[in-house]
Amino acid sequence: MLALLVGACTDQFEKYNTNPIQISDKSLTQDFNHVGAYYPNMLYNLFGHQCDEDLLHDNWVRHTGTPTAFCSGVNNTTYVMTWYGDYWNRIYDNVMAASFQVKKIAKAGNYDVFYQWAKLIEVMGLSKVTSYYGPVIYSKYGSGTTAAIEYDAEKDLYNSFFADLDSVYNVFSVNTEYAGLKKFDASYAGDINKWLKAVNSLRLRLAIRLSEIDPTLAKTQGEKAIKDKFGLITANADNFMVSLYGNTMPLAVICYSWDDTRMGGAMESFMVGLKDGRISKMFAPVTDLTLVADHPSVPYKGIHSGIFINAKDERIGFSKVNESFKTATSRRAITAAEINFDLAEAALRGWDGAGDAKTNYENGVKASFADWGAAGVADYLADATSTPINYVDPKNPKNNFTSRSTITVAWNEADSKELKLEKIITQKWLDAFTNANEIWCDHRRTGYPKLPFNAKNDSNTTYGVVAANDFLRRIPFLQSEYTSNPTGVANAVNKLKNNTSGKDYINIPLYFDVNNLGTDTPSNF
Repeated sequence: MLALLVGACTDQFEKYNTNPIQISDKSLTQDFNHVGAYYPNMLYNLFGHQCDEDLLHDNWVRHTGTPTAFCSGVNNTTYVMTWYGDYWNRIYDNVMAASFQVKKIAKAGNYDVFYQWAKLIEVMGLSKVTSYYGPVIYSKYGSGTTAAIEYDAEKDLYNSFFADLDSVYNVFSVNTEYAGLKKFDASYAGDINKWLKAVNSLRLRLAIRLSEIDPTLAKTQGEKAIKDKFGLITANADNFMVSLYGNTMPLAVICYSWDDTRMGGAMESFMVGLKDGRISKMFAPVTDLTLVADHPSVPYKGIHSGIFINAKDERIGFSKVNESFKTATSRRAITAAEINFDLAEAALRGWDGAGDAKTNYENGVKASFADWGAAGVADYLADATSTPINYVDPKNPKNNFTSRSTITVAWNEADSKELKLEKIITQKWLDAFTNANEIWCDHRRTGYPKLPFNAKNDSNTTYGVVAANDFLRRIPFLQSEYTSNPTGVANAVNKLKNNTSGKDYINIPLYFDVNNLGTDTPSNF
């Protein structure tokens, strides 16, 4: 009897001596928490904040302007590099480092879909980082000593991106019923079919980016995305949105809490001039109508980027962003509007399967108006007379500019391919507000939209001189890299395309950037 009793107690020892509310390794594995918990932070950090975006590409593409004279008015917006490491650090600290760990866990546990999901997020992040700097650390990440980590040349990077997208696609396409991602996926609730559309859409985005520098590769990869059976993000219901995970949209914080950003002067020029119904969904009207004496019936006033600023209070009354950004729960990452515009450009370039340029262009505009909740798209698309207006700064005429663009909205089959491309990229630029990275690439590679030059250009020989009729082309590598990885960063500088100076300058075009932005007649065909 005693022996039986002892044996029975021993059989139940593990059951009765386990804390019922403690998370066990087994339960973590069953719920995928040990591998999936990394993903929300990785996805969230695909986007940046004030010194990652607003005072960088958001200003350089003229979506926003700042009323604040940071560093006595001499800063990024006037082409003196003040903040230029934040996005690099964000991606390497929060995406690459996390992905490195999660891939090890996924590989050990044979979680192939999780492994490829991490790889996809890496491509999303690094394809943005390279658009800032050029060569970046990718294939050699996590190897070698910290004093000599090799940067990938840009041409090699894009080949790696496409190869990695192939790898992601191959696993996702045979696991369309897999449900393991759902708990960690605030974008698509674990729907692999929708992620496959995102994979194809990212491939098309990168193909379009290379369309000038490597038209053969671009066409091959673009057609591969276009023709794939899982499709592209061409309807707003499939938009790839990145959750804010309870955080306030950075743009709203910068605008409403800090008063450091406002509507861009170029946005005023194009949106007021083209009678764009999206203006009220993106921005807030001014209350002081003296600021809009040149167009009082459309009470929106922007701040030109790269300007002469005295006191911040002078421009506090200019148009803020729309108050709806205060309660936004996600950010636009890849949208149907963008992909329809990419298809329109692909059609112009003769890519098989791209369809009709006019139809794609108009579908892009329609998707954009619907996504922003704006009315009047039919009249907008029919408008063949309205053009961008000249910009007036009511506080300092030094900042005024005459619009370089005379674009209209209505499609005209008789227009040249070049003019059609200008219309496509201009509309893509208008839609891309809050998600400006790719349109910054488009501007550098095509010269469109025809944006105003800086009123105040403080560029100098320290970081490279930007001509008065030109734009900044890239940002320098981090000072921390010069300290911790001197050999790697020195080689990276030499890998910049046609870098005859041997310097880490802001006026050196990146790999995909082949256009003279200072000309009013760019050539893309």
